[in-house]
Order: sequence, then structure tokens, then C-alpha cells
Amino acid sequence: MTGKPLNAVLIGLGMVADLHADAVAATGGDVRLAAVYSRNSERACAFAGRHGGPRVLDSLDDIAADPTLDFAILATPPDARAPYISMLARHGLPVLTEKPLARTLEEARALVETCEVANLPLGVLLQHRMRPASLVLQTRLAQGDLGEIATVELRVPWWRDQSYYDAPGRGSYARDGGGVLITQAIHSLDLMVQFCGQVADVQAITATSPLHQMEAEDFAAAALRFRSGAVGSVMASVTHYPGGAEEIILNGTAGSARLAASRLIIHRHGHPPEEIGTLSATGGGADPMAFSHDWHRAVIADFADALRNRRQPAITARSALPVQALIAAIERSARTGQRQEVADG
Repeated sequence: MTGKPLNAVLIGLGMVADLHADAVAATGGDVRLAAVYSRNSERACAFAGRHGGPRVLDSLDDIAADPTLDFAILATPPDARAPYISMLARHGLPVLTEKPLARTLEEARALVETCEVANLPLGVLLQHRMRPASLVLQTRLAQGDLGEIATVELRVPWWRDQSYYDAPGRGSYARDGGGVLITQAIHSLDLMVQFCGQVADVQAITATSPLHQMEAEDFAAAALRFRSGAVGSVMASVTHYPGGAEEIILNGTAGSARLAASRLIIHRHGHPPEEIGTLSATGGGADPMAFSHDWHRAVIADFADALRNRRQPAITARSALPVQALIAAIERSARTGQRQEVADG
């Protein structure tokens, strides 16, 4: 613990909310779950009873008027984020939001600008960046250990039962902003962009397979050309029963790296292979919550430390724009059947 706990309010008590509460409890006293809010008061009271009795707030006005709150964790569906973030920005309460930042790139940019105009920290839970193996690979790339990256391969062979998409709005453009790309593969796509820089253009297909009844895509594939000159491929799916670990492979002039979930293997020319971390559950199967809260804890703890020390959080909303730009370009290419440039993030 680094001082007085910061008080967080958790807004939205759906599927991921228990994991957020567990992650806050694991910060060692750095953050305290002081309050919760849901439009369903019965759900909010039951949730509070499971997690140490945070106050149940009855309205958004109660959140805005509470001087004891230090920041909000926003875990609503994507279609509900903009009104909350606008309200919280008006009242000067920093926000750490679930991914994706918004349903579309345009909406995401607007939210970033809203908080920047208000000089308000806005972070995003792209927690795969906080995996130890991801941090090691980012450092090794910065040191030039793989040389110049030439080719990239990303695979997300996940699975979701139809029952997952039977929930109202799930897998729709109106609520979620899309399917496998923006809801599941966004974490791996974001890591790829962090490692390799922004993508210049894409040629893609997407599809809704016979395995699911849903509006948006459950399968996507794309060929990529990065602004660095590297080329690569992406396959993202929730049709791969029973689901496997997501994987990023980087091939450089001095070696290669394979990041499979939280396990990293590095092969450098003239050196023995290095293995960092172990393969762990990532929520890639029928249970989307089958993974550790450790990475969420790391993001939440960093956000609290950033507020204390008046610095930018490790994962800012602006840094989440490039992956949304990439997803938008893949979707455009699939609709048009033509190569599409990726907009600036």
C-alpha cells in the first residue's frame, strides 16, 4: 500500500463486474471499492453483499455529488459508455473504462477529446498489455533484440457457445459495435499494434458462420501492411471449439518471438531459446471469465498510482485509438471487398 486508499465507484454490474471487484480487493489497499451503481438496484444490492458492502448509489446524481470518490471504473456495455463518460467529465471524476473504448472509431475519438478538453484522465482496460510476458517482449523489441520486424502472424482461435450470444444485444453493432474483432480479438490486435506500430492498409474478409446466430462477425481474416514496411496476417474467430490460446508471432532480422497468451518464447540468431512465463487460461473457451484478475489488478493499480502522482496512466484512451482504427479498416475492407487504408489513431 502506498498511502490512503483511493475510492472507486464501479458503474455497471454485468458479467465482468465480479472480476473488477476481485481485482480492486487484490490491490493491497491501494484502491477501495467504495460504491457501486447499476440501473438494477436489486442486482446492485446483491453484488455489494458479495464484495464487502460498498455503498449502493441510487442515481448518477449521487455519483456526481459524492466528494469521497476518486475515480470511476466503467463496466457498462459499449453503447452506454458515452453518456457516463460525458457526465463524469463534467463533474471532474477520472474514468477507467472497459474495452472497447467505444463502438466506433468516431465515437472513441469523441470520448478522448471530451476528457482531454476537461483535462481528465481516461484509461482503458486493455489489460493484456500488463501481462509480464507482454511487458518483457515490449522491452526486448525496444532494445532491438529481434532486429527489424519483417513479418507478423496473429491468431485468435477462440470459442463461444450460442448461449453467449443469446443475451440481448450481444454480438450486435448497436450494443457492442461488432463481433469477434472488437469484443474478443481487440486485446491481441492492440498488442500487435503496440509491438509493431500502426498498420498502413488491410485486405480482409469477415463472416458470420453457421455456428452462431448473431448479427456481427464470428470470423475475420486479414492481410496487413504495416507503416514500417512489415507485412502480416490476422485470423480472429470464436468458431474454434473448444477454444485455444491467442498467439502473436514476430519474425525479425535478428530472431523471432512467439507470444501465446502469457507464455513468451524468443529465438535469437546464435543464442539459445528463451522462455518467459507459462501458458494460462485467457477466457478463450466457453467460459469468457476463465482467467485471472491479476492483469485487471495491474491496470487498476497503475491508474490509481497515476492519479496520486499526477502522471498519465500506462494505458491511456488515446493509446487505444490505433486498434480501433485497425478494426474499422478491417470491417470496411470486408464490406467493400477492397484494400483499405487504416486511419490515424
